[in-house]
Amino acid sequence: MLDDRKKNIGHLFDGIAGTYDTLNHLLSLNIDKSWRRKTIGMLTPCRRLLDVAIGTADLAIEAIRQQKAEHVQGLDLSQEMMRIGEEKVARNGMRDSISFELGSALEMPYADGTYDALTCAYGVRNFSDVDKGLAEFFRVLRPGGELLILEFSYPSNPVVRFFYDIFFSHILPLVGRVISNDKEAYSYLNKSVKDFFWGKEMVRHIEAAGFRDVTFRPLTFGITTIYKAIR
Repeated sequence: MLDDRKKNIGHLFDGIAGTYDTLNHLLSLNIDKSWRRKTIGMLTPCRRLLDVAIGTADLAIEAIRQQKAEHVQGLDLSQEMMRIGEEKVARNGMRDSISFELGSALEMPYADGTYDALTCAYGVRNFSDVDKGLAEFFRVLRPGGELLILEFSYPSNPVVRFFYDIFFSHILPLVGRVISNDKEAYSYLNKSVKDFFWGKEMVRHIEAAGFRDVTFRPLTFGITTIYKAIR
């Protein structure tokens, strides 16, 4: 069932695009903004950055704001999420710095070694084939290029995990359903987080794709993690 939803992930996010940012900030108490700042803060300044699963462009905007890239190419399967992202980019005066393209992370329309760096925030767990996606990341990066992935993880502290489970199993689907009027999307998001791997297991998958010097940095009691690697 979860795999079937991943095959239609673009359509799922089209349906919640209008409330996606509001819910993200509300449900994380705006902490998600600091997660993106820290992720981009770990990026070495570069010319060409590819932001996979660019969505509404928060990470891409942060990359330009921190002057970590001369240009960001965004790729996503949700046209509606990117439409909202394009509006935000225009409001921030970044139209010349951030571009959008509809496409799959599993078959990216870019030549080998095109990009100096690649970022992906909360997209990898939605891939129908994670290892194929990571292999594509490796392919489009130049030798020595940087990979930064920001993804949800599972807290190891039992007390934090208890409240995390309550939040993801009950509060998130309920609030998401009320605000977005979508009965399925936030239930899927809950399951996609709980069924995904993180930490050392995620590192093993990144290394298996060919990356080296893979490190990970848990944030906010381990509910999200930054992974960094070199091509």
